Order: sequence, then structure tokens, then C-alpha cells
Amino acid sequence: MNEQIEKTLEEIRPLIAQHLGDIEFVKFENGTVYVKMLGTCTHCPLSSLTLKAGVEELLRQKIKEVERVEAV
Repeated sequence: MNEQIEKTLEEIRPLIAQHLGDIEFVKFENGTVYVKMLGTCTHCPLSSLTLKAGVEELLRQKIKEVERVEAV
């Protein structure tokens, strides 16, 4: 499961990097993927939109066990 999540996050990283940010996988637990937003994403007011509309949507489409994504 962790490998699938990491592989999917690799698809997203170049897009986030365009805005000088990054995303780090922390853990998967009970259907929830926990990630840490890095770089400029740390304090960006739009990072929650990126997290839900971008990261969560892609992970849910590609990995059926993923129900949601939360930032830590």
C-alpha cells in the first residue's frame, strides 16, 4: 500500500514543485493517507484546496482503499 501511495505522489510532485512546494507521505491508517506539506505549501492558503481537490482525488481514483487525505 505504501508503495502505491508513494508512486502516486510522485505524479503530483512536479506540479507542486512548480510552486516551490513538496509533499511527503507520513503514513496510511484506516483509509486515511497522512501527508506533510513542505516548502511554500506550508503556509499557502490554497494548500488545503491542493490537498483535497488534487492529491486526495488522484489517490482515491488510483487506490480504492484510500478514503481521504489529511495534512499533519
